[in-house]
Amino acid sequence: MFAAICLLSGVGCQGLKKSHHASQVSVVPPEVANMPRELAKTVMPDYIIEPPDILTIETVHAVPKSPYTLKVLDVLSVRVQGTLPEGPIGGGYPIEPGGVINLGAPYGVVSVSSMTVPQAQTAIEEHLKKYLKKPEVAVSLAELGASQRLVGQYLVGPDGTVTLGSYGSVSVVGMPLAQAKWTIEQHLSQFLEEPVISVNVHAFNSKVYYIVLQGAELGDAVYRFPITGNETVLDAISQINGLEQVSSKKMWIARPTSDLCDSQILPVDWHAVTECGSANTNFQLMPGDRLFVQEDHMVAFDNKLAKMFAPFERMMGFSLLSVGTATRFSGSVLKGGGNPRSVSGF
Repeated sequence: MFAAICLLSGVGCQGLKKSHHASQVSVVPPEVANMPRELAKTVMPDYIIEPPDILTIETVHAVPKSPYTLKVLDVLSVRVQGTLPEGPIGGGYPIEPGGVINLGAPYGVVSVSSMTVPQAQTAIEEHLKKYLKKPEVAVSLAELGASQRLVGQYLVGPDGTVTLGSYGSVSVVGMPLAQAKWTIEQHLSQFLEEPVISVNVHAFNSKVYYIVLQGAELGDAVYRFPITGNETVLDAISQINGLEQVSSKKMWIARPTSDLCDSQILPVDWHAVTECGSANTNFQLMPGDRLFVQEDHMVAFDNKLAKMFAPFERMMGFSLLSVGTATRFSGSVLKGGGNPRSVSGF
């Protein structure tokens, strides 16, 4: 076993040739010794946003540009001096459907929708003069409505944009998080005064690796898992609860490269990884990796023979059934009462 590991590390740099039908693709494995693996992992580069990632976006500082007109679900901070002892006015008052705020008994409601804050203050003051002699009113915008806030998860659409509600859409595809944050803030500056937001990835959906199990003439199985930046070959196999009965212990990682004709092949010594606890070939998986597990050739051969002879077996079975049925219902059988061995019917 240890000799096999040494041999593997010694031939890891040699070129391999693999043919598929009539075409041949030259596959040059990388330097095995330099590949990230268990106990020697590497840090992933800056995460690049792509569909269908899900981003968490939250506004840290969001003040609407002046003049801002009030909308339903906005919250006004209203404080009034000179109110009735039994009816103080102070605190946050949401703008209810219909564009009004309710100041409570005995003052009733005031319509403030589509007004600026100074206009709303004047409207509230004029309304309170019906009940108070000299009300002193102070009004400010305490909170933007739910339609104006940015809090929650936002899906990166197929066109590479995130939809920010009433603020429109922003393209963030191909950007790291820092650039996406700056781009969204620049877009929001059309509506807000010096906006500040936070952006994080809620679901890493666009960076994945694949496990391909060759199916021994029964069809290959392909599994897709998101990359978290820490998976090794052993972690990947554990995701599918181990190898299948038709699988062999021969496997490798096929890693795509920018060269359309070449790919990197990383052979994996499954016995060394599992039985010996060796980290030499327990490679760290990267986005786009294909962990290919070869089929058991004996099982594949048996299944291939079964597929080849199955039509003949059905034909022979049908023929025997037909002969048996015809014999049963022949004239001599009917004369014997249905028993081919009986002559007199007894």
